[in-house]
Amino acid sequence: MALDAPAGVTVVSGAASSADEKSYVDWPAIIAGVLLASAISLVLISFGSAIGLNFIDFDGEGASPIWIGIAAASWFLWVQISSFMAGGYLTGRMRRRHFDATEHESDVRDGAHGLLVWAGAAVLGAVIAVSGIGAAANAVGNVAATATQAASNTAEVAVDPNAYFIDTLFRANQPAAATDPTAARDEAGRIFAQAALGDGTIAADDKTYLANVVAANTGLTPEEASARVDQVAASVEEARQTAIEAARIARNTGILAAFLIAASLLISAIGAYWAAQKGGNHRDSNTVFADVFRRF
Repeated sequence: MALDAPAGVTVVSGAASSADEKSYVDWPAIIAGVLLASAISLVLISFGSAIGLNFIDFDGEGASPIWIGIAAASWFLWVQISSFMAGGYLTGRMRRRHFDATEHESDVRDGAHGLLVWAGAAVLGAVIAVSGIGAAANAVGNVAATATQAASNTAEVAVDPNAYFIDTLFRANQPAAATDPTAARDEAGRIFAQAALGDGTIAADDKTYLANVVAANTGLTPEEASARVDQVAASVEEARQTAIEAARIARNTGILAAFLIAASLLISAIGAYWAAQKGGNHRDSNTVFADVFRRF
C-alpha cells in the first residue's frame, strides 16, 4: 500500500505489517524436539533398566542395594539431561530465524525454544508416569477389594476400636480352657493390636491375663506360659521396629528421589536452553558434521 510521500518516493508497509503479525514461536520445531527428547529418554531408560535388573539377585548375592541406587540415580540424571539437550539442539537447529533482531536476541529466542522443549517433554513424562501409577493403583485396589470382601467378617471385628476395652469387661480372674480356640486367638490379637497403637509395650495386666489364657489352653505351667508371652511380645516388638525402620527408609528415599528429580529438571532446563542456542548458532553458520553425517 502506497503512502503519501515526496515526489518520486513510494513507501511500502505491507511486508512490515505482515512480519509483525508472525509469531516468533516455531511450534513444529518445538514438537520435533519434544518427540526426540522423549524417544531418547525411553530408549536409554529401558536399556538402563535391563542392565539394572541384571545386577539384582533375589538370593542376596547380587550387588549392594546402595550401589544399585546410586548407579540408577546417576543414570537417570545423565539420561534426562542428555535427552533434553538433544531435543533442545534439534529445535534450535530447525527453528526458522526472523532476521529482525540482533544476534543476542536471536540467541535468546533459540534458548526460549529449548525451554519450551524442556517444558513439553517434562509435562509429557509426568502425564505418562501418572497414568502408569493410576493403572497400578487400580489393579492393587481391585485385589485389595477382593481380599477385603473375602475377610469382611473378621475385619469388622479386628478394626472395632472398642473391642479391646469390651474384652476387659468380661475377663475372668482364672480363665478356663476355651471351647473355641479362635476366640482366644482373636482376643490375644486385639491385645497386641492395642499395644501397637502406643509404644509397643503390653500392659502388665494384659500380660498376666495372656499368660493365664495360654496356660489354660495349652497345658503349660504359669511360668512357662508367662515366658512364652514375653517371647511373643518381644517378637512382635521386633517386627514393629522393623516396620518402622522400613517406613523411615522409604520416607528418606522418597525425599531424596524428589530432590533428585527437581535438581535434574533444573539442570536439564539449563542444558536445553544452552543446546538450543548452540543449535541456532550452527544453523546460522551452516555448520556441517561431515564426520558424523556423511553420505554412504
